[in-house]
Amino acid sequence: MKRPRLFVAALLCVAAALGGCKGGAKDSLPAGVTSESPLTQDSRLIARGEYLAKGGDCSACHDAADHTPLGGGMPVNSPFGPIYASNITPDPTFGIGQYTLGEFSDAIRFGKRRDGKRLYPAMPYVSFANMTDDDVTALYAYLMHGVKPTAEHAPETHLPFPFNQRWGMLFWSLAFGNRDQYTPDPKRSPQWNRGAYLVQGLGHCGACHTPRGPAYNELGYSERSPWYLTGGVNDHWLAPNLTGDPGSGLGRWSARDIADFLRTGHGGGAMAFGAMAPVVGESTQYMTDSDREAIADYLKSLPPRQAYGSFAPDARAKLQTTRALETGEVERHGAGIYLSFCARCHQADGSGKPGKAAALAGNSLVLSQDPTSVMRIVIEGSKSPEIDSGPEPQKMPGFRDQLTSEQIAEVVSFIRGAWGNHAAPVSDREVERLRANIHK
Repeated sequence: MKRPRLFVAALLCVAAALGGCKGGAKDSLPAGVTSESPLTQDSRLIARGEYLAKGGDCSACHDAADHTPLGGGMPVNSPFGPIYASNITPDPTFGIGQYTLGEFSDAIRFGKRRDGKRLYPAMPYVSFANMTDDDVTALYAYLMHGVKPTAEHAPETHLPFPFNQRWGMLFWSLAFGNRDQYTPDPKRSPQWNRGAYLVQGLGHCGACHTPRGPAYNELGYSERSPWYLTGGVNDHWLAPNLTGDPGSGLGRWSARDIADFLRTGHGGGAMAFGAMAPVVGESTQYMTDSDREAIADYLKSLPPRQAYGSFAPDARAKLQTTRALETGEVERHGAGIYLSFCARCHQADGSGKPGKAAALAGNSLVLSQDPTSVMRIVIEGSKSPEIDSGPEPQKMPGFRDQLTSEQIAEVVSFIRGAWGNHAAPVSDREVERLRANIHK
């Protein structure tokens, strides 16, 4: 972790020496609009804002620990320490009740609070900068008039020096930020542009699925970057590659698979896990079919990038592996562990059970270059999202107490090399390191 700390510290020092940099962006929204303006009390606008709040998954970070809606206090774990989400209810003391529309826009699109202090990039304002004025206004209307005020004081964020110097985030924004609203591509269809707008902006998919640089900056904010949506590790979960790579990406998924996954958490043989499960449960299941289909259209247009892993099923080899597991005649490292702990749900042939257990044969997450999420699921288990209309939530148990790090490494390596999967094995040191990090 030394490299990002030193890099950001150097960036802040250089920025301070430069001086004379301009402040926040010019407010392009109606000046003087407040929470009392008739414009923001329109019931249709408030309903539109509620839809946007769900689409943007505001509750994932801003709900309080006791589940008070948008009361704040949940920690976002960054490499530099926990960053606590704020109260965004209309409470005038502890929330955003005194924010004007322009001040609200500055906060969510440019990372500038009402008091002039800067927000940390754990708040995805680099993505929300893409949002249109109309959508910002609707979201503001909902938060001011569709949410119950909550007088809860979210914990203060206390990062070590120099990261506690919020003024430095101004220069971070100038160096790495995104300040442009989404501009439709005239060469693309309206559906593609809608999908691009949702993925790049409101949905802020890149916040998790795009790798970050040494200054905790996303390595790209659109498909123009070769790193965009190629996968990223956040809080010891890997958000996988969403480009068209047929190995670790979505190359073998259909647009219908993607849309179904966003609606139910099940699609393409995969199941939503970790931080993605609440995204489906609290956000994407409530999107319209047309918006989910637009997202799928956009993602399917992304060319293969950061290719890794492959799935080339050999019917004979798959049959031999399946028979060996079914009869208990296993010789490969990890096969016996798989037979004892995994095969009942995921099947001897790795096909899983639709709606109940993910397929492991050809699973793009299993084939990812970074095995973090696969290892963590075996260690801690996972739970599929709760859906209003769809498959019942399924819970996979964790095996941290039953299996040693060596055994977990063996079974994960087996899965990554069985049934036609081709991905590198993992070591017990990788498992041990992950165990130490997630169980501090």
